[in-house]
Amino acid sequence: MAPGKESSFRLNNLAFDTLLQIDDQVNDAPKRMEGKTCDCRCTEEEDRNKPTYCVTDVPPWYLCIILAIQHYLTAFGGIISIPLILSEGLCLQHDSLVQSRLINTIFFVSGLCTLLQVIFGVRLPILQGGTFALLTPAMVMSSMPEWKCPAWTQNASLVNTSSPVFIEVWQSRMQTLQGSIMVASLLQVLVGFSGLIGFLMRFIGPLTIAPTISLIGLSLYDSAGAKISSHWGISAMTTALIILFSQYLRHIPIPVPAYSKAKKLHTSKFYIFQIMPILLGIAVSWLVCHLLTICDVLPSDPAHYGYLARTDVKGNVVEDASWFTLPYPGQWGMPKVSLAGVFGMMAGIICSMAESVGDYHACAKLSGSPPPPKHAINRGIGVEGVGSFLAGAFGTGNGTTSFSENVAALGITKVGSRTVILLSGVFMILMGMLGKIGAIFTTIPTPVLGGMFLIMFGVITATGISNLQSTDMNSSRNIFIFGFSMFTALVIPNWILKNPDFFKTGVKLVDQVVQILLTTHMFVGGFLGCFLDNTIPGTKRERGLLALDKEHLEDSSTTLGTEEIYDLPLCITSCFSSQSWGCYVPFYPWKGNRTQYSSGDNKPQSKWNEDLPNGKGVTEDIYL
Repeated sequence: MAPGKESSFRLNNLAFDTLLQIDDQVNDAPKRMEGKTCDCRCTEEEDRNKPTYCVTDVPPWYLCIILAIQHYLTAFGGIISIPLILSEGLCLQHDSLVQSRLINTIFFVSGLCTLLQVIFGVRLPILQGGTFALLTPAMVMSSMPEWKCPAWTQNASLVNTSSPVFIEVWQSRMQTLQGSIMVASLLQVLVGFSGLIGFLMRFIGPLTIAPTISLIGLSLYDSAGAKISSHWGISAMTTALIILFSQYLRHIPIPVPAYSKAKKLHTSKFYIFQIMPILLGIAVSWLVCHLLTICDVLPSDPAHYGYLARTDVKGNVVEDASWFTLPYPGQWGMPKVSLAGVFGMMAGIICSMAESVGDYHACAKLSGSPPPPKHAINRGIGVEGVGSFLAGAFGTGNGTTSFSENVAALGITKVGSRTVILLSGVFMILMGMLGKIGAIFTTIPTPVLGGMFLIMFGVITATGISNLQSTDMNSSRNIFIFGFSMFTALVIPNWILKNPDFFKTGVKLVDQVVQILLTTHMFVGGFLGCFLDNTIPGTKRERGLLALDKEHLEDSSTTLGTEEIYDLPLCITSCFSSQSWGCYVPFYPWKGNRTQYSSGDNKPQSKWNEDLPNGKGVTEDIYL
């Protein structure tokens, strides 16, 4: 297909036809590029990377709906797994109805926070959802002697979900978790709206972020193992299906009927395996478990191995759940504050902030926007803090953060419109109000969840390690810092959990704070990585601190818009643009601090252009 026709075809069928994959481009490059100069190759590379719809563009309504559902499905696995894991620490593993309400609540709040972030926050097409960075300290809190679930709550035959005693057991833990998240989120609000995030990021480099994120995934191995062991065969099948769909079949399209004015009724390519591999893997395994259940192949005795693979374990939870539910703040009671819990959550909040800043830059690059200015980053972090506060108030048992998976989806669809993300947020709010939907998700068999967790937590671990690609890993300094931080963060929490009475000061509150911090793997690893990285001598290039500056240069050559996309809505920016006090407000887009763009090429007029003839210098170096 000719380049011009290929471009037109993508415009007409953007929902179904993604760009050619990188390996296909490399293999076909000699044939396409024969007889052309390096400049031509660079130009075509830039054209391929440019989004079809930019941040302020509004695609056709049908395309908005399809892509919004795609973003919802992309975030599905990460969002739904948080309340299902958290329910164990809240003694709710045998109360499916409350689990379904937790699922509804986290979807509702995620949609609400997405709207806040896109409208008033960083203003980029970035989805908000639950964060595993706060799940880890929450699980550590639940393992403390003061918060451990009573033994009788582990036995389904002894649990009466309507009993006031049982309700008090789980609600008291949820209320403490809520209060801790709400107080800890105020740190994020302060850091964001005060502009301190820029100062903190001077000390938080890849050697701090890598062990912190990696240890989030590694610390959850016990939860994944417990679910996998309920039926190794079903778990292995789920894992194999997700791997098959996401890795081996992702380049294989499914022909589907489509219609356009130019081509009328025709068939188009739909990369279903690339868009929803986790959902497909869960659905197929879920169906197999259902067939095995109705054929009575799986044991019906709860004491026998394989019983948890049945789809009727949760009883009539779908029938008992209401059709409509409206989550509201304080639905589980008045939040309580635990100082130990607040410190643990603060460690997760700091990790979440560092990760979100990276997501903002990646999202801006993929959506064809200029690098986010300081005021937009400050607002984004501040609004995420507000979102975590709301998540705590509503009772999700978690906070909120930017979803990296959905940022990656922008590179596939080439649609960077924030209208699509706004619509996806509306979908999540609606899903959060449908009680039956949350109840259906609670019936996913335990080994199916285990198979999904094996993939998900492994990817989280690898995502953390991938932050090291900007550092010099041939340096013995960096190898020492990363290796020591990782290994120590596995040893110390494990030993303290086995010897909880070793550290006793006589002050109960101090003992709780120290124990929570030292048993939170990501805090130990992140603290050691940050301390060593900032005290052991090393160059900025060696530490990976120059990578972000290089990305700014690359972004300036592919930018399709101006910094005006980061302005506040509803004419707020224009109404106060003439006020001199705007330059003193860290989150206000004051006109005097704005990078100037020329009307011709939309590139920043700065000293960068002196080193970038025709705006292609960096691109050429990278391509060659």
